Amino acid sequence: MSKTSWMPSSEAMKGRHLVVLTGAGISAESGLKTFRAEDGLWENHRIQDVATPEAWARDPKTVLRFYNERRRQAHQAQPNAAHRALAALESTFQVSIVTQNVDDLHERAGSTRVIHLHGELDKARSTGAPERVYQLNGQDLQWGDQCSDGHQLRPDIVWFGESVPMYEVAESVVKDADFLLVVGTSLQVQPASWLVEVPPASVPRLWVDPADITPSAGILHLQESATQGVTYLADYWLTRDQLVMPPLGLHATAHHDELWR
Repeated sequence: MSKTSWMPSSEAMKGRHLVVLTGAGISAESGLKTFRAEDGLWENHRIQDVATPEAWARDPKTVLRFYNERRRQAHQAQPNAAHRALAALESTFQVSIVTQNVDDLHERAGSTRVIHLHGELDKARSTGAPERVYQLNGQDLQWGDQCSDGHQLRPDIVWFGESVPMYEVAESVVKDADFLLVVGTSLQVQPASWLVEVPPASVPRLWVDPADITPSAGILHLQESATQGVTYLADYWLTRDQLVMPPLGLHATAHHDELWR
């Protein structure tokens, strides 16, 4: 995806621009496990054994099997109320989603502007020509599957220790935000966590997270799950036809996710 394709159109610029940073927490509410578990394992594997260039060099077949299983799980999962509410906001606002997630739940819910910082499960790329990317359409990726030049295909995933090629694209989009919403991420993974500091100081920042956290200066906290928090916000903004900071009091979001089931 090129930077040019993410430049706001003259039509889009007529509305307000909501930029949403999402992480594993929003997908977890669709039944997908979060990347960082307390025991240091991901689907019973050490992360360094399945999500690093060294793991691929050492045992590519295990890496392929791991991501094939993750791909099957993602295809079985369904978008939840938070995904659908974000998609519905496109009826009124310019909405750009920058996600750390590698599933396609945002797209299946109807969101049309999604940047995947860490790659996509349903794509493979050539080990010899990384610019050659292939859609898998839910199929397994096997050892021996090759690109048109005969190079082995690997998951189109950004592994630990690799650069994040979509970061600059994401940064340019976040700079254009009129409102920044953070959902389902602890803001602990770099460089994704840096994006929250990119917009001008005047841009409102809201972090939806069920934990009792103390966000950094300039970020307000809505202590709710992704589905409860995002559906409340979508209802609030669509009713008022503007992106403004909503009331954040206790129980403000009760049962709003029912509207988006």
